[in-house]
Amino acid sequence: MMTKLAVRATTAASATAAWFKSRIEQGGADDRGDISITTIIIWVAATAGALAIAGTIAVVIAKYNTSLSGI
Repeated sequence: MMTKLAVRATTAASATAAWFKSRIEQGGADDRGDISITTIIIWVAATAGALAIAGTIAVVIAKYNTSLSGI
């Protein structure tokens, strides 16, 4: 049973590696990796929003820490 599982895992890993290699070769040199300004704006807004939410949660927990300890 374990031998079959090991063979299947090895085969799956080999197939995945071959798939990644073919995908990288298909990409070629045409992809310069340029990121549009819209993508940057979206990432900055998402990060700022996540930090604002985390900060708000931290402030609320700090403020009501004693009240929440009895729950």
